[in-house]
Amino acid sequence: GEGAEAKWTLDTLYFGGGTPSRLGAEGIARAIELVRAHGTLDAGAEVTIEANPEDISPETARGLRAAGVNRVSLGVQSFDDETLGWMHRVHDSARAERAVDELCEAGITNISLDLIFALPGEAGSRSWERDVERALALEPPHVSLYGLTIEEHTPLGRARSRGGVTEAAEERYEADFLHAHAAMTAAGLEHYEVSNFGRSGLRSRHNSAYWRLVPYAGLGPGAHELRVEGGHHERRWNDGAYASWVRSLAAGRDPVAGSETLGAENRIAEEVYLGLRTIEGLELRPAEVARVLPWVSEGWGELDDRPDGGARLTLSPLGWLRLDALAADLTAFRSR
Repeated sequence: GEGAEAKWTLDTLYFGGGTPSRLGAEGIARAIELVRAHGTLDAGAEVTIEANPEDISPETARGLRAAGVNRVSLGVQSFDDETLGWMHRVHDSARAERAVDELCEAGITNISLDLIFALPGEAGSRSWERDVERALALEPPHVSLYGLTIEEHTPLGRARSRGGVTEAAEERYEADFLHAHAAMTAAGLEHYEVSNFGRSGLRSRHNSAYWRLVPYAGLGPGAHELRVEGGHHERRWNDGAYASWVRSLAAGRDPVAGSETLGAENRIAEEVYLGLRTIEGLELRPAEVARVLPWVSEGWGELDDRPDGGARLTLSPLGWLRLDALAADLTAFRSR
């Protein structure tokens, strides 16, 4: 946050970082008013809110629309009720489908569905193929996929250490990912980024800005931002504890908790990783083309050759499954 004197022009506004829908339509409307008070929100701006299905009702949906929200990222996760129970989700599959209908009836048709894949066997009898089918039956403009990762200091992590849950095998992760790619692209969704599918003209403009290293402001506890000045990139993040964040603001202090300047090596790593994760791909220098030819032979990507001997590398779904390793390899090669 820049303080009261900040003036900006925003093309996107994203309410995330948890479950902002718990603020209700009135709280979101007030937040949008505050943003407008300190700058300009473009007439055609994309205004997104993350929401869980149980937080949506006809009244809430109408209130969000009236407040200026025109895109909702809905945390569906699964359409299998047993699996949702294992995840400790409040909603069931019928509630998720009803939330989509309620949003559409209120005039919010730009909806993204979040789904989790590569679940362990302990999650229940869920069929990933059936989940994808039910998601596509709703004809969503956008779908985001997230492979389940088990963090050490979480309930799932503790259950794994006790032997109560096992991470899905690599083969399961790959099979789920490739099935989703095939089914969603066949349904007319473009697989435009490793985790994201969108219909024509309905990519997430906000997330796309992240992947292009476009500057963005972070407002609120724990929010991150990217400042770009004179070719220098600086990441900053706010205090994540609400009470101390409020105390800082009350005292007139910037609530920033830390920052880092992206040096030359970090910039290379970011450019490589962010380029490879989208279908726009990454421009390669002539010396780098030979390095990636084996990847093309393996079916991990495609090269679009340039007259100067360079090329643009675009990863395939098989390549995206190896994104971290391929990006690390190319970063090391480019940094020599």
